[in-house]
Order: sequence, then structure tokens, then C-alpha cells
Amino acid sequence: MHFAFLNPQGNFDAADSHLTEHPDFGGQLVYVKEVAQSLVDLGHRVDILTRLVDDPEWPEFSEPIATYPGYDEASLRIIRIPCGGPRFLAKERLWPRMPEFVDRVVRFYGDAPPDFATGHYADGGYCSALLKAHLGIPFTFTGHSLGAQKLDKLGTTADNWPEMEERFRFSSRIAAERLSMEQASRIITSTEQERDEQYSHPLYQGAVDVSARERFSVIPPGVNMTVFTREPNDGEADILARLAARVESDGPFVVVSSRLDEKKNIIGVVEAFARSETLRRNAELVLCIRGIDDIYGDLSALSNDERAVLEPIVSLIVDADMRDLVHHLNIQSQRDLAATYRLFANRRSVFALTAFYEPFGLAPIEAAACGLACVATKNGGPSEIFADGSGVLVDPFDPTDIANGLLRALDQQRDLSDRGVERVLSTYTWQKTAENYYAVARDVASPAERSGNNGIPLDSRERIEAYLSSRK
Repeated sequence: MHFAFLNPQGNFDAADSHLTEHPDFGGQLVYVKEVAQSLVDLGHRVDILTRLVDDPEWPEFSEPIATYPGYDEASLRIIRIPCGGPRFLAKERLWPRMPEFVDRVVRFYGDAPPDFATGHYADGGYCSALLKAHLGIPFTFTGHSLGAQKLDKLGTTADNWPEMEERFRFSSRIAAERLSMEQASRIITSTEQERDEQYSHPLYQGAVDVSARERFSVIPPGVNMTVFTREPNDGEADILARLAARVESDGPFVVVSSRLDEKKNIIGVVEAFARSETLRRNAELVLCIRGIDDIYGDLSALSNDERAVLEPIVSLIVDADMRDLVHHLNIQSQRDLAATYRLFANRRSVFALTAFYEPFGLAPIEAAACGLACVATKNGGPSEIFADGSGVLVDPFDPTDIANGLLRALDQQRDLSDRGVERVLSTYTWQKTAENYYAVARDVASPAERSGNNGIPLDSRERIEAYLSSRK
């Protein structure tokens, strides 16, 4: 089959430039790249359709056609579609440009459109619905995260609604999500919990019914097993030597690796150490934070939002007199991260992800694949990933429970390490993800009727305002 992955926001390039460093370049781009490559490995053709950016500050995204090492244009293409001018635009500013984007996609394909589309995130789903209206191409919708949950988590109220709408464009996003849910041949979720909790939100009523199980397919993402594995990769001896020089202790350690985002709750692990003398006696803490070499020094390289997350963490470390126990590593790539995980797995260590809510939890299974025992939030996807007991689940709002979970994992490190690797290999590989995507596409790939509608309105203001008023 010939697949089209629609991803107007963010971008893709061979070097994975800016990946996970920017709000528009997050985990969904990793997901799309891995599923696309795995589908090609299974014998299919894939186009990743994104927006062309001809901006001096973003030089990586200016070529109309690109691909990835090991793939050619006949099998896997990154197709950059010009729309909305040449400059980089944040995802919240792209909504009015999406019909233009799809018009140009239609012209690009001419008489040879793809067989099937996948829309990722709200804007990709919206574009898939527009493409279906033009060409009758069926599609799946993978939301990754939904606007209604973000609206709630950011504390949106009737009083602050105008400023929240101006910043995040919630009315456009939620309207796009509703349209995507209505028009998709199948909705893809990573877990059953994601389906039951996120898609049952009142703001999606009438667009989708979670009790209609045939409308959904639960397809978990996977781990790149050429990178995240217990076996060392070629050429990583230098990486390991540098890491060992930075962290000389024999361990064990608690390893934290996530972007500086308040909802990731890195400070929860630090608080667990600060409160638990037993934990401090039994382990040291490693914080892997990309883009900065000294967390106690100059933080000007970080954004204001990142500094707002890191500064309280540093203050807590200093106030609790834990500087000798806490190590910091600036990890620049996935290969370096995998080498880091292997180094600490060999030192009987555990990985911690204590996010307040985690839709899936790719980071813990990547760590598990490298041999780290895992401690993860009980809120969200990890509760399904580790339902078999291959990891330890904790309450992210309770530092004492986090500390107890870390101590339990440290005590059972060897057993949890083995069970975690087995769990990943049996369930969480990108090949399995791609096989499941193809199975869905094969089942629902009959062309849909074309409506010719290219002016679908994007506005949910009245719906959202009524919802906010009802919560007063």
C-alpha cells in the first residue's frame, strides 16, 4: 500500500534536528518516523507530508523532498508542502493555513494519490478529513494528546478563557479533533485507558462514542530495537568513557530523563530523595537534561518555561544538601541516551518517570529495553504497560509513595530488569506497531465518497464556553 502520513506541524529531516527540543517537535514526530520506516520495512510506500519552511533560523526544512539514511525516495519520502508563507509558524498559528496545505497536497499527487492516510495530532487529522473530502482517501486518526485534556490541565475557566483561547487556539483544535473523530475510518489509541478516558470527555460528545469499540483500534507504540537494547552499539566506548568520568560512583542510581516540563514532575523524584533518608543511603540520582552542561550555573540557554521548571529543582537539591548525590548529564541523542541507560543498568539502577499523567509512556519502555528496572506513574499508559508486574507503579502526587516505589525497584532490580526486557520484546516494538497499522488500513481501505468540501469551519467557542460555564 501507499501511505500518506499528514503532519503539518513540526518537521522531519535526516538528522532529527530539534527533535523533542521544541513544543512542535515532540514525541509524535518520533512516532511517525518510526511507524513510517517500519511500514517501509514491511514492503509498503510511505510519504510523510509536512510544511516547507524556508527560514534562516530553520535551514534543515527548506528542501521540498528529503528522506532518511537507508531509504530512498521510491520507498520513503519526506514531502514538504509550501503553505502560509516561508517562515516557521507555531502550531497554534497554522489552523487558517490547513485548507491551503491540503489543496497543495492534492495538486502534488495529481492523478496518483496514495491509498490511505494517517492523521497525527489535531492538525494532521483535520488535513486528513479535508483530503478525504477532496479525494475520498480513507484515514485513521491518532490524536497523541487531545485539546480537551490540555484545556482542563491548564486550569482554563470561564474567567481566563479569552486569554487561553488567544494563546492555545482551543476552539480550532477541539473542532479539528471532533471532525477527525467523525470522519476517520478508525481512531488509533495507544492504550484502552486513553480511549476510555480521553475520548469520553464532554467536549467530544456527539463526535465519538467510546462504547462503539469498532470505531477504535488500540495500537501501542514501540521501541527502536536497533538503538534501545541491552547489547552495546558500535562505537559507544567513547560515550561510556565520558559518562563514567562524569559519574564515578558504582551506584546504584535512579535515572530520570525527560524534557523540562512541569507535568513531567521531575521534582517529585527529587522530593522523594529529600524526604527519604533510606533512599539517599541506597541510591544516587542522575538527571539527564538535554541542552545544558551545568544545572547550578548559567541557565540562559534554556527557555523561560524550562527555567521555571529547573530552578525549583536546583533549589530543592541545594536546600536538602544533596549536591553530592545528584548528577547531571547533557545527553544529545537517542544513541547517547541508550548508552547511558546501559551504563546505569550495569550498575543495578532504576529508571523513574513520575509524570502527573502520561498518555502512553515511551520513555520507560526504552529504558526497560536497555535493562533498567522501571518505576512509573500510575496515571495513564504505564498502568497498562506494567500491568503484568514488570515495573513498579507509583502515585506521582505522593513523594513518599515515589520513594517507596524506588526502594522496591532497587531491591528487585535484577528481576524487574529481566521482566522489563521480556515485556518490550513481546509487545512494544515498532514492527508490531506497523503491522497493526497495516492491518487496520487493509480492513478499512475502501475509498470513501468525495464531498468536495474544503471550507469546513473550525470553531468550537460556544461549545467550550458552555462546558466551562457548567464547571463553575
